[in-house]
Amino acid sequence: MVAASACLLGYNCRYDGKSKKSAVVFKRKAGQRILPICPEQLGGLATPRDPSILVDGDGFDVLDGNARVVNIHGINNTKAFVDGAYAALNRIKAHNIKFCFLKDKSPSCGVGTGGMTGVTAALLIRQGIKIEEIS
Repeated sequence: MVAASACLLGYNCRYDGKSKKSAVVFKRKAGQRILPICPEQLGGLATPRDPSILVDGDGFDVLDGNARVVNIHGINNTKAFVDGAYAALNRIKAHNIKFCFLKDKSPSCGVGTGGMTGVTAALLIRQGIKIEEIS
């Protein structure tokens, strides 16, 4: 079993209420069960929602308390992003998953895109979960 950002699996859970369904995920893991995760929803954020950005660092810095996640109106969503990251991690660990597909360019799931590693991606990396970023 593997995990994947739910939006990559066709779930309309992105900030804009849409999905980014990716055939790549299904082709690479044909025959395996896939656990959908949406850390932002798991953290209590609604869909659709205002887009958020990382401020003063990346996801690692957010986890260490040295950076924040704010939406376009300046509202601090750090707690929701951190709570969602841990909720996703708990689900992944409950299924003994060691590999996850994550959506690029996301303050939750991005992995180094444009120098940014998202909050959930950072937590999974710290826990030794292998990640493949999907556009």
